[in-house]
Amino acid sequence: MKHTTKINHKLISTRVKIIMNSTTKDIGMDTQQLNTKNIWLISLVAACGGLLFGYDWVVIGGAKPFYEAHFNITSASLSGWAMSSALLGCIIGAFISGKLSDNYGRKRPLIFAAALFVISAYGTAFAGSFTLFVIYRIIGGIGIGLASALSPMYIAEIAPADKRGKFVAINQLTIVIGVLAAQIVNLIIAKPVATDTSLAEIAVSWNGTTGWRYMFGAELVPAFAFLVLATFIPESPRWLVKMGRTEEATKSLLKVGNQRYAETTVTEIQTTLSNETKQLPASALLKPDVKPILIIGIILAMFQQWSGINVIFNYAQEIFASAGFDINDTLKSIVATGLINLVFTIAAIPLVDKIGRRKLMIIGAGGLTIIYGLMAAAYALGVLGLPVLLLVLIAISIYALTLAPVTWVLLSEIFPNKVRGSAMSVATLALWVACFALTYTFPLLNAGLGASGSFLLYGIICALGCGFIIKHVPETKGRSLEELEKVIIEQSTKKKLEKATI
Repeated sequence: MKHTTKINHKLISTRVKIIMNSTTKDIGMDTQQLNTKNIWLISLVAACGGLLFGYDWVVIGGAKPFYEAHFNITSASLSGWAMSSALLGCIIGAFISGKLSDNYGRKRPLIFAAALFVISAYGTAFAGSFTLFVIYRIIGGIGIGLASALSPMYIAEIAPADKRGKFVAINQLTIVIGVLAAQIVNLIIAKPVATDTSLAEIAVSWNGTTGWRYMFGAELVPAFAFLVLATFIPESPRWLVKMGRTEEATKSLLKVGNQRYAETTVTEIQTTLSNETKQLPASALLKPDVKPILIIGIILAMFQQWSGINVIFNYAQEIFASAGFDINDTLKSIVATGLINLVFTIAAIPLVDKIGRRKLMIIGAGGLTIIYGLMAAAYALGVLGLPVLLLVLIAISIYALTLAPVTWVLLSEIFPNKVRGSAMSVATLALWVACFALTYTFPLLNAGLGASGSFLLYGIICALGCGFIIKHVPETKGRSLEELEKVIIEQSTKKKLEKATI
């Protein structure tokens, strides 16, 4: 019985290699078959979800001193609730994204997310009470949760295999641009405030009455643009094929390639879906051929959050000050880190397809392990100033170059067609739960372990993450989503057989 299993395994392996080689030669992806301009335009529109994700997520930081004064928020609990309420919305948005994308496709839920961003921007800007302010923040959070799951998944399903990493990485770039845009808007709008200004004085100042509303209201411009432009992008061809709408799928693919490319891709998608039903229950995620892949996605999503970069941003102002820089304005120091983040995210875009996802993830996790170890030692020995500042900038650079964009690329690629919407929803939900846990526990960790202990802990997490990636994460560069599905499931089956024979 074992001998037969091994023979079948070899046959399957040979068949997969033949399919991969023939597909690569036939589709290539021959640039003559592709409309690169349209792929860029469609990807950029979808990635607007990432831009609004970044803006909405960060704008509250610069507005915090002013809306708190306006609403007379003096307790730590209310202050924390205002800052973290959007996280509740993120979890809700991620949770419903799978059901929405499976039932209604990728396009319509993206339009819905854009509408939520418009409502949130308008509502927070004109909120007459703290309760309404929080409600609109939660609505914006739902938009973030939806966009964070749907934007990279949609781009992955519309982009050709050999360029998919670059185009999905655009989503991370727009997130960073959104973050930097919010930081710059906050810096431009906020008027200088003396360090000894009281809460009551801020409340009656321009910043306290009007300025913070402009910060939130500025999001209306990109949100409305996203809402309009999203109506013009095609539906995901992979979802259309899954729903039996092959003619529409071909039309969608004709917007990014020629007739041969469209027909070949539709046939390939149909092959992977031929034995599957259109709608699958949630229990399908626990099937033997899906569960191991889902676990990998969940761990990668959580690792991106627990890799410790938020610790870096929380310490940014203190580190700049310890380095001897005269930066009294928090907004200026945040913009400085945002610029570093942007520069290295741009640098990452071509590397995702050239170097590969797996290598970049290993480089990122390993690099952060070393940097955090050095930072922990620096704090323990009291060696602050310029050396620590340089380590901080290197850490931000490594994260922006590797874990930040590549995690989203991998999550959009590794799940099988039949459950991609639901699986992406679960992975994104895990990401936001991890983000919430990190946000909540950081002050406790910092109080108990200090700066040195906190960095050491995150260094250990990065080391463990690096080991996990080396052992379990496959390379996905240059393969179609259908090829990946076959290869990843084959690898999962092989591991189970190896365990069974031991």
